[in-house]
Amino acid sequence: MAILKFRVYFEEDDSIYRDVAVRHKQHFLQLHQIILKAYEFDSKHQATFYRSNDNWQRGREISLERYDKAYKADPLLMGETTIGSEIFDPNQKFVYVYDFVKNWGFLVELINVTKEENGKLDYPVVVKSEGIAPSQYGTKGLVGDKLTEIEEKYDLTKGTEGFSIEGGDKSTEETSDETETESSDDDSQEESEEAGEEEAGHTGEE
Repeated sequence: MAILKFRVYFEEDDSIYRDVAVRHKQHFLQLHQIILKAYEFDSKHQATFYRSNDNWQRGREISLERYDKAYKADPLLMGETTIGSEIFDPNQKFVYVYDFVKNWGFLVELINVTKEENGKLDYPVVVKSEGIAPSQYGTKGLVGDKLTEIEEKYDLTKGTEGFSIEGGDKSTEETSDETETESSDDDSQEESEEAGEEEAGHTGEE
């Protein structure tokens, strides 16, 4: 049984991609599900594939279901269409769109075909991940390696030297505190001198 390996690029940034492997007799429904898993998206929304060419133009749809919209040609259905039946080119391409409101777009390209499947893998499977996936519903909590990758990419630590946790300039705060202390000492000294002069005056009157 042939194994098809696809590279699934995030449409807005082709440095972000996931490689997935599927059996050629599996359906587009399985390809749809593994793409969502690879990008950590849920499966609550509408979805469709488009046949495509080298220019990523959108052709006939292979849809999760038939939606209430205009079609140029009747769509094929993911659950009924095997992936192998839609491979017409060694570098066959599809455009995958998920959530028609947010319109997440992915570019799907066939990059390898092999007759030998790996007995240790449960197809479909994600075999490679590159780049940080977009967050489906907003900013993700960044921990561990992902946070390190963000810091290195954007050099978030640069320019923060000398600042306190609250974001103020540490050196300025320390100088300010020292100035207040000196001012307080001066006031105390002036009060002591005034008290001494008053006492001397009373002594002279007696």
